[in-house]
Amino acid sequence: MESSKGIIYRKYIKRPMDFILSLLAIMVLSSILLLIAILVRFKLGSPVLFKQDRLGFNEKIFTMYKFRTMTDKRDAKGELLPDSIRLTKFGRFLRSTSLDELPELFNILKGDMSIIGPRPLLISYLPLYNDYQKRRHEVRPGLSGLAQVSGRNLISWEDKLNLDIKYVDNVSFTGDWSIIFSTLKKVFMREGINSETAATMEPFKGNKKERMEL
Repeated sequence: MESSKGIIYRKYIKRPMDFILSLLAIMVLSSILLLIAILVRFKLGSPVLFKQDRLGFNEKIFTMYKFRTMTDKRDAKGELLPDSIRLTKFGRFLRSTSLDELPELFNILKGDMSIIGPRPLLISYLPLYNDYQKRRHEVRPGLSGLAQVSGRNLISWEDKLNLDIKYVDNVSFTGDWSIIFSTLKKVFMREGINSETAATMEPFKGNKKERMEL
């Protein structure tokens, strides 16, 4: 059960803190944001931003912003090439430093996201969650979260979603700041960016036990 302090923090402190910190970050990093945008335009093409609908608080759909990290290279049939081919050296750098995530500061400013919370995932995953896993939408999705500092793309989907629910049940001021500092350390060390078998995390395909029963 969530503590009274956790309830107060979630209801009255977390959102104002997100707004203030995201606004300050945008102001401080404005020149870096502009520089990255220019580099993305010349190295990867346009549009500079990658926009995709994701599931947010209470399963509300919102548009998430990121810097693009892949080209639009296609095969002879006009179909996009695999991620590993379209992900350039510059794109890998953006991902390894998490600089591609910086436009999400505007999502936080708007109220779509929080600094800390479960990562916003694809809309197509919603039917694949069990009732327990759907609880990840009881809070705003985050720029970083407990799963990200616990392995990011190197842990299984089941473990990642379990960590999301653990966060939901234990939201606190000290917990959020602990994750913020751990995130900065992870970014600096460039840990857990990709899974062991793909350039990006493998798609969520549902729960293993439930798939076996089908």
